[in-house]
Amino acid sequence: MDRNVYGNFILTMLLIITAFSAYIIVKSVDGLSMRTEKVFAQNVSLENEINGIKKQLNSVRFTVGSQIEKNNHIAAEKMANSEFYDVNAVSGGRLITATESDTKNMNTIINNDSFASNVWGYCSDALAERNYKNIDNFEPQLAESWKLSEDKMIYHIKLKKGILWHDFKDPVSGKEWKDIEVTAHDFKFYVDVVKNEKVESPFQRIYLQDLDRIEVINNYEFNVVWSKKYIKSEETTLGLSPLPRHLYYTYDGPFDPVKFNEDHERNKIVVGCGPYRFVKWNRNLSVVLKKWEKYYGGRFGASPSLEYIEIDVINHQNTRFQAMLSRKIDMINFTPEQWIFKTSTPEFDPEKGFIRKYKYPRRAYYYIGYNLTKPLFQDKRVRQALSHCIDRERIIKDVYYGLGRIVTGPFFIDSIYYDKSITPYSFSIKKARELMKEAGWIDSDNDGILDKNGEKFEFTILQVAGSEIQKKMLPIIKEDLEKAGIIMKIQTIEWSVLTERLENKNFEACTLGWTAALVPDEYQIWHSSQAGIKASSNHIGFRNPEADALIEKIRISFDMKERIRLAHDFHRLLHELQPYTFLFTPDNLIGMDARYKNVRVFPLGIPDRITWVPTDKQMPLPE
Repeated sequence: MDRNVYGNFILTMLLIITAFSAYIIVKSVDGLSMRTEKVFAQNVSLENEINGIKKQLNSVRFTVGSQIEKNNHIAAEKMANSEFYDVNAVSGGRLITATESDTKNMNTIINNDSFASNVWGYCSDALAERNYKNIDNFEPQLAESWKLSEDKMIYHIKLKKGILWHDFKDPVSGKEWKDIEVTAHDFKFYVDVVKNEKVESPFQRIYLQDLDRIEVINNYEFNVVWSKKYIKSEETTLGLSPLPRHLYYTYDGPFDPVKFNEDHERNKIVVGCGPYRFVKWNRNLSVVLKKWEKYYGGRFGASPSLEYIEIDVINHQNTRFQAMLSRKIDMINFTPEQWIFKTSTPEFDPEKGFIRKYKYPRRAYYYIGYNLTKPLFQDKRVRQALSHCIDRERIIKDVYYGLGRIVTGPFFIDSIYYDKSITPYSFSIKKARELMKEAGWIDSDNDGILDKNGEKFEFTILQVAGSEIQKKMLPIIKEDLEKAGIIMKIQTIEWSVLTERLENKNFEACTLGWTAALVPDEYQIWHSSQAGIKASSNHIGFRNPEADALIEKIRISFDMKERIRLAHDFHRLLHELQPYTFLFTPDNLIGMDARYKNVRVFPLGIPDRITWVPTDKQMPLPE
C-alpha cells in the first residue's frame, strides 16, 4: 500500500474513532443530565445519587463538556435573580403567613387590595423583574429579551417559549384546561382589558394611559407602543403580566367589560404562569397555593423550593403573634409594641430560639386623609390646624416606640425625591386655634367646641378593625383635638367596608398608608382627573391645577436634576395645602421561623422565593 494512502487511511480512522468517542461521551452527559432533571422533577431526596451524577458529569474533561457547562451558565443568567437561589436547597415544606383581613375578590385588575395583589405576586410573573440587590437593573422573567427603539417609544419584546399557564377547571363551564402556552396575545388581552373604560380598573388604567397599543407580531414577539414619552415606560412595560384569555374570554362576539367586572365565580380563583398555582380560597380563613410543577423558571435555576404557600386571615395582631409562637404560622409582621416588649423570650434567642427577627426601612408612609368634598375640610387653614393638633413626636415615642420616622410628604423618606429641608408641622394647640379663628371657627357659645354659622366642628374618622396601631394612636389624636375645640369621633369598621366607603367617598376622614414608588408618578393619587372617579386612589377628592401641572411635568421629565426639582416643588405644595396630615414611615419588623435557610434582606424586602427548609425540618400544612 502506498505510504501516503496508508497514512491518510490511519488518519481517517483516528478521526472517526475520536468523533465516535466524543458522541458517546456527549450522549452520556445528556443522559446523566436528563437523569438529574428527572430526580428533581419527582422531588426525590436521593442526595447520594445526585452527587454521584454530578461527580460523573464533572469528570468529563474535554472541550464539548466545557461548552455544555458554559451554556448552562448562560441559560441561568437569562432568569431574573437566579444567582440568589441556593444550590444546596432541597424541595418541600411550607410557608404560612398571615394578614389582618380578607379580600373581596382575586381579580387584581378590578381589585387593588394588597391581599389579592400578594396572592397574584406568587401566582404570576412579569416580563422582567428588578434585581434584588441592584434595584435599578431589570432582568428577564417571561421575556427572553427586549429592545427599545431609538425614539424611546416602542419596546420590542421576545418571550421565552414553553411557558405554561396553570392547569385549572373553569368554575363556570366545568371545562378543564391543561398545558396552555402563554403567548403575546395574552399580553395584548391584558392591556386591552385594562384600557377598556368600562372595566373597573381606574387605578391600573392610569399607568397605561400613554401606552397606545400592543402589536402582536407572532406568538412569541410583540411591540409595546407608547403614544408619548413617560418616565415609567420602562418599568410599566417590563412589569406587564399576561392575562389568561381562556379564563375570561371564552365566548363568541366582542369582549364584554360588564361581564368581566361581574364574573364573580371566575374572580374567586387565580390563573397565572408563576411559581405557585392557586389551590383554594376559604373565605375569611385562608388562601392555599402549591408549587407549580411545570414552572418555566426551573429551566433557569430559578424555581422556588417551598412546596406550599398559605396566607391565613387572622384579624387581631395578638392572635397572629400567638400563632407565631405556636408555629401555626411561619412569618409575621410584628407591631412595634410586640417587637420591643415581647421578643426577648427564649423563643427569640439568636442562637437557641426558633424565631429570627429582621428590621429594615419600609418604603411606605401613613397619613390621615380628609374628604375634600366635605365643606368642613375645604379651607387649607383648617387642615393646617388639624396637623398642628397631632403630636407626632409623642405617637412615635408611645405607639411606635421609636421604630419609625416622621414624614412630611408622599415620597420615600430616604429617596432623592423627598425634600428633607421641609420641617413637619409643629405640635401647637395655640397655633391651631389661631388658624381656625382665621378660617372663621370660634367658640361662640363657650361650650368648648368651635363653631361657625351654627355648625359645630366635629367629624368622624374611620378605623380598621384589628389595627392595634390605630387603636392606640387615634385616642391620642382625639384628646389633643379636643384641646383645640375640635371633636373627632372614631368609628371602627372592617376592611371590606372601609374600601367600599372609600370607593364611594362616603367618609369624612380616614387613616391609611401608601407604598412609595421607586420612580415617582403621583397621578393616580393626586391628579384632579382622578378626583371624581369611583374607586380611584384619589379617594379624598383632591383637585389643584398647580399640583396637576407639576405631576404632568414629572411624568415626562427624563433629566434627573429637573425631575428632583419638580418633585421637591410638589412636596412643598402638598405640605402647604395639607390634604393629608402626613404621619410616619414605619420600620418593617419581621419575624420568621429559624428553620428557613437563605433568608436575605434586600432593599425591597425579603424574597421568600429563594428561601428553603432542610428535609428534616419541613412541616406540613395544617389540616
